[in-house]
Amino acid sequence: MIIDVKGRGDLHEGVSPHKAYEAKMKGYVQVYTGNGKGKTTAAFGLVLRATGAGLKVYIAQFVNGMKYSELDALAKLSDSITIKQYGRSCFIYRNPGEEDIKAAQEGLKEIREVMCSGKYQIIILDEANIATHYNLFSVEELLDFIQAKPEGIELIITGRMANPSIVEEADLVTEMKEVKYYYQKGIKARDGIEK
Repeated sequence: MIIDVKGRGDLHEGVSPHKAYEAKMKGYVQVYTGNGKGKTTAAFGLVLRATGAGLKVYIAQFVNGMKYSELDALAKLSDSITIKQYGRSCFIYRNPGEEDIKAAQEGLKEIREVMCSGKYQIIILDEANIATHYNLFSVEELLDFIQAKPEGIELIITGRMANPSIVEEADLVTEMKEVKYYYQKGIKARDGIEK
């Protein structure tokens, strides 16, 4: 099937797509949490939809500084998507150190400036729930970030173990529930599927 996406009549004539979005849309806070696979994948699916609508997206990844296949794909859409990692490496197998905490806290401050700049319509805080769980920054700091969100910005927060206060503050919460996962049989993460 071929879809012609050139002559879209849903945008105001002479107005950029993101300005038209801001003029008619209210931004909400979405949380994807739970022990099941697919939280970041769901957020990145929204990124694909948003860029198709001409919106600009900023993705902040906490906890890890590792390279994943989606980073290569997103680099091809760099006119619409900015992605930055605010972690040194995945410390899930060790306690976070001072450098991990500093990177996350400085990152949250930087992203708040980015969010309030008006340059992006969608902000994703990937693994921010895990960042609060490991005390990289506090739940109160994340709540303060949420409350600083401008009206027209959509904010997506991912990561298991979402704090009840974050869940309460959000407008949409999806919990990914693990029913069955081949990882438990010793199957390693595969390129293009899990990483």
